[in-house]
Amino acid sequence: MALSQEQLARFVLKPLVLLGCLAPFAWLAAGIAGIGPVSLGANPVEEILHTLGKWGLNFLLITLCVTPLRQLTGWVHWIRLRRMLGLTAFFYLLGHFLFYLLVDQGVDYRLVLEDVAKRPYITVGFTGLMLLVPLALTSTRTSMRRLGRRWQTLHRLVYVAALLGCIHFYWQVKADVREPLLYFAALAVLLGWRWWKYRQRLARAAAPTATRIPASTSAPPTAVRRPMGSSSSHHASRDASTGSPVSAIDTNAA
Repeated sequence: MALSQEQLARFVLKPLVLLGCLAPFAWLAAGIAGIGPVSLGANPVEEILHTLGKWGLNFLLITLCVTPLRQLTGWVHWIRLRRMLGLTAFFYLLGHFLFYLLVDQGVDYRLVLEDVAKRPYITVGFTGLMLLVPLALTSTRTSMRRLGRRWQTLHRLVYVAALLGCIHFYWQVKADVREPLLYFAALAVLLGWRWWKYRQRLARAAAPTATRIPASTSAPPTAVRRPMGSSSSHHASRDASTGSPVSAIDTNAA
């Protein structure tokens, strides 16, 4: 029996994507436990920290790919993956920060606050993470119903968080900035696509109005010339002085 598109998305695509989301974490766990050929290099703390941060940014950009993918393919069930991908991005970025706090800095809050205040790339990265916190907390269907239109406005903060993540990556790199620039390019394409679609929606919304306006103004009603001494002329002049638009047309025509 063939699966419907909804069943295919729920029972096949989502489990496969979930496995993909967990794969980087499983790779790190294997490296920490010394399982298999996985090696974390000469500086495992730095390797774990960078891997968590990079995969968090990867999944954040992948989350932004869902809407263009739906628009290009016409398959609405891509949207089912967006919440899982977004929460995965938050999971890795939060892990990136917690590993920095607990292991790299040894839970020394004074050093952490000094880093946040003095190192711009840490300030930018921490700000981006803080922007994602309300998005993760309101990712449920209940929150969507409660917030209504405000939910969509709130979740546009993901664009700012992604930009701050790219800046954090760029400023953190010491020499070779080619990889961070690729992230900037990917983000620019994703945001550019959204801007283009937004302009298309504005153009479609304005098109009916633009076609109606000439039709209503191209042939104004012809006023009937009345004798100067008629009572209708006196009434029209009086109404025009009070701002009545219909009466003003008659008076000007006369």
